[in-house]
Amino acid sequence: MSVAPAGPTREGWGSKTGFIMAAVGSAVGLGNMWRFSYVAAEGGGAAFVILYLMFVAFVGLPLLTSELVVGRMAQVSPVKALEKLAGPRWKPVGVLFAICGLGILSYYSVIAGWTMRYTVDALRGVLPVDAAGASDYFGAVGEGTPSIVTHLIFMAITITVVTGGIKKGLERTAIILMPMLFVILIGLAVWATTLSGGGAGYAYYLRPQLSELFNPTIITAAAGQAFFSLSLGMGALMTYASYLRGKDSLPKQAVTIAIADFSVAFIAGLFIFPVIFHFGLADTIGLGGQLSDNTVGTLFITIPPALLSLAIGKWIVAAFFMMLFFAALTSAISLLEVVVSAVIDTWGWTRIKAAVVFGLMIAVLGLASAVNLDFLGAMDKLVGTVLLMLGGLLTSILVGYKIRDQAEAEIEGGLTPGLRKAWIGFMRYVIPPVLLVVMAFSLPGLIDAVKALFG
Repeated sequence: MSVAPAGPTREGWGSKTGFIMAAVGSAVGLGNMWRFSYVAAEGGGAAFVILYLMFVAFVGLPLLTSELVVGRMAQVSPVKALEKLAGPRWKPVGVLFAICGLGILSYYSVIAGWTMRYTVDALRGVLPVDAAGASDYFGAVGEGTPSIVTHLIFMAITITVVTGGIKKGLERTAIILMPMLFVILIGLAVWATTLSGGGAGYAYYLRPQLSELFNPTIITAAAGQAFFSLSLGMGALMTYASYLRGKDSLPKQAVTIAIADFSVAFIAGLFIFPVIFHFGLADTIGLGGQLSDNTVGTLFITIPPALLSLAIGKWIVAAFFMMLFFAALTSAISLLEVVVSAVIDTWGWTRIKAAVVFGLMIAVLGLASAVNLDFLGAMDKLVGTVLLMLGGLLTSILVGYKIRDQAEAEIEGGLTPGLRKAWIGFMRYVIPPVLLVVMAFSLPGLIDAVKALFG
């Protein structure tokens, strides 16, 4: 049985469709649009995709289901949920989720701000059409005052949406933006099929270098992508599930979210790689070289001037960055909601006060990333990879050991007895060691990022 709701005034989703749209919006973000396809190509194409799907199936889906179970069962924010279900010793884990949401949004909003500027500047016709000019342009707007301005504007939009509440803010925004995102994405992918040389792009994107299946760097990249793109370990989906009512099948909803998330990432590659090969950009962006997380150059420097050489180039570039903005906004509001929900449940603040105060706090924290790309990269390594996996590890221990019986009762109608046992088995015996190994592989990258920042 579900734990009783926290109180009669707690908000809820207006419809199951609204929840699914919002949850998919939380999962679908900037990483789906550009990091997935780029790292897939650098990581052996099909090998990376196979590893990613394995992590989604055997780690992501069980954890995603667990976050939904904990959220709906507790009917409170993650900070209060873990304390409520497992005792006061687990409260710091809930606080970790809020810290992850706060930390990720502080630098994520900087990148999102760039997508706004590029959308507007593409329509204005002021983006450079040559590679050197594009590099100089990004150098001018990617750090310093211009970056601060767009970061603050994006945070203001995010705060405004969250102050609107669950139905009128988060749900309404997701129902409007997610269909628009899919329409733009599919339209771009269809348009890309008309480009000469596109076949080479598709082949490169999905080339079968299966020897890379055992490459620790590729394994770490695939695991990190699965975590970040599914919004795992940061409490976002746990928070969203706390606003659910009824007894709909959570595993089915988890599968729907995961399929939609992967579809966006995969289709984005079907647009990006034909573009890269049509314009002969493979050598420019270093495909086939050392795997790197530095994909900013591809997204903001290399691809736009190439597309702008076409007659309809400015419209393609504007549509691309508008799509990225939609993805960034639906993810950002879920990150802020993690913090806002915790503050409302813990201190009894009004939604408006919590969103404005903590939204402004996050905006201030993000200034460091807005003026220093090395700091942004270090934050992404620490919060966007290591802490997310730590959150996932602790969630697996919570559900697999501490609240196993409660979790099985909550999900009883959604899985057969055999699948319930398998789910708990994965949470207890598979996910913890897998995440510990992947976290160990991630440490060198984190150390290098910190050295680059302070060295």
